[in-house]
Amino acid sequence: MPRTALIVAYNGQSFHGWQYQSENLPTVQRELSRALSIVADRDIVVHCAGRTDTGVHATKQVVHFDCAVDRPNKAWVMGVNAHLGDHVSVEWAGQVADDFDARRTALARHYLYLVHSNPIRSALMPEYLTRERRVLDAGVMDEAAQSFVGEADFSSFRAANCQSNTPMRNVLSVGVKRYSDIVAIDIKANAFLHHMVRNIAGTLLDIGSGQKPVTWIGELMSKKDRKLAGMTASPNGLYLVDVDYPAGTGIPKRPRLPHFLQFTDLSDVRSGDQSKG
Repeated sequence: MPRTALIVAYNGQSFHGWQYQSENLPTVQRELSRALSIVADRDIVVHCAGRTDTGVHATKQVVHFDCAVDRPNKAWVMGVNAHLGDHVSVEWAGQVADDFDARRTALARHYLYLVHSNPIRSALMPEYLTRERRVLDAGVMDEAAQSFVGEADFSSFRAANCQSNTPMRNVLSVGVKRYSDIVAIDIKANAFLHHMVRNIAGTLLDIGSGQKPVTWIGELMSKKDRKLAGMTASPNGLYLVDVDYPAGTGIPKRPRLPHFLQFTDLSDVRSGDQSKG
């Protein structure tokens, strides 16, 4: 049975996360499967690279599904989008190998966390940015963030209900930069624990505001106690912007930025440069 992969973008504020819920709640998986099933004229179930929580956005979620009927890639994009609401869209479709798995084949996930660092709230994009009234020092945050790089036990940054069998994760790169009023936390790892990025962001906000020292990250990593770290930051500013796969899988490379950042100088993220930044 042919296997198809999609790149999907969505506004997480409109959904109760990615995954089907026991209640009849709107989720990205439910909405996308419904639209695909209409185009395929049969039931379709999609599987994603990384399950996102309520309120978390995606500009490059990768999914796969199997379908016995033949449809051109244009149908999986334009046809499916015709049956989707305004807050989710298919941006690319392509055929992949039968053993391709959006989650298991992935080598790394790349998230961007955006903070509106200004004492005055934004009237235009409160659902797309996390608001931080405190004055933030992005350079100090970046210095502290380097303590996350490498394979380590991230128990201090996992949710209490995290279902992962191990707290070990390998952070490949992390950087913090300021772009006018936006402070961007750019992090890439082989995989993430439940709430790991938001817990890291909350901790870095405390450091950037001067509430905690740069050395705090090292202390938290050694303590392995979630209760000692910073708050779980809001989901509003969190975006899944890329998923890495082995060469030859056919999935387009390069992170995808939120549209409202296309005119800013986020060149390090846009080019996929994984150097410190």
